Amino acid sequence: MYRSGCYTGDDRMCDLVCDKYPVLQVMSRFGIALGFGDRSVAEVCADAGVDTATFLAVVNLLLNQADAATLSAEVSVRALTDYLRNSHAYFLGFRLPAIRRKLIEAVDCSRSDVSFAIMRYFDEYVAEVDRHMSFEDKTVFPHVEALLAGERSTTYSIELFRRHHDQVEARLRELKNIIIKYYPSGGTNYLNGVLFDIFTCEQELASHNAVENEIFIPAVERLSADGSKAPERETLSAREREIVVCVVKGLTNKQIADALCISAHTVITHRRNIAAKLQIHSAAGLTIYAIVNKLVELAEIKDTITDTQP
Repeated sequence: MYRSGCYTGDDRMCDLVCDKYPVLQVMSRFGIALGFGDRSVAEVCADAGVDTATFLAVVNLLLNQADAATLSAEVSVRALTDYLRNSHAYFLGFRLPAIRRKLIEAVDCSRSDVSFAIMRYFDEYVAEVDRHMSFEDKTVFPHVEALLAGERSTTYSIELFRRHHDQVEARLRELKNIIIKYYPSGGTNYLNGVLFDIFTCEQELASHNAVENEIFIPAVERLSADGSKAPERETLSAREREIVVCVVKGLTNKQIADALCISAHTVITHRRNIAAKLQIHSAAGLTIYAIVNKLVELAEIKDTITDTQP
């Protein structure tokens, strides 16, 4: 079922994946697993503890389905930051090392100086990507976390990031052209295979930069410009509220998973997101939160509180 126009939370996730298989990469970086049946995008995101608007903003941008300015206004900056961190782990921990292994097999450095030079070029490129993404992990994202906590930095601004945001896919494009034009290959399968991966990775990096430039940076600029804005406090989803109730009633992760018909891994993801949203990391703290917000009655958890006291 191919369709045009923006995807919404009411669309079935399986239809979205079948229509646009690159969405699989977006799903993995948001931590959304397969096996979701016929549930809608909103339902799948809720079960995975993912902000639906942010997921759809990334999907619709990468599929050229919507205006970036509109999309960036809808996102959770925290959820988008997590997505970008996971993207970095994907490129540095999986995608680029996999290409390197295939490239070694394809060019065989023992055969010629050209092969050795190509591998050195690739390693220098990976080091450049590592520097770029490490800067974001160590400087940009902590700056954003501080903004979300209501702090204002005088030593760094997202405008600096905008001005010095390198297009890290450019050097990969150059490597691709060098191999195509100048490498004297005796065969085709291995080298063509790794070239296909380089083409694909180049597109993935361009998409990654598009998310940063067109959604992330504008969203952070708005957050930074509003000096009077209170710290971002995202409300819990219905599923997250259910998790909180289960936790304060003393259920283990496995018991919560069984009660809600989800996996224990999903429960752990929800609990991590709850802690990030509420800045509460203990069951005792969640108990107070649940009572104050009328998620539970004191009578429902009195036995649990008594059991945990020395």
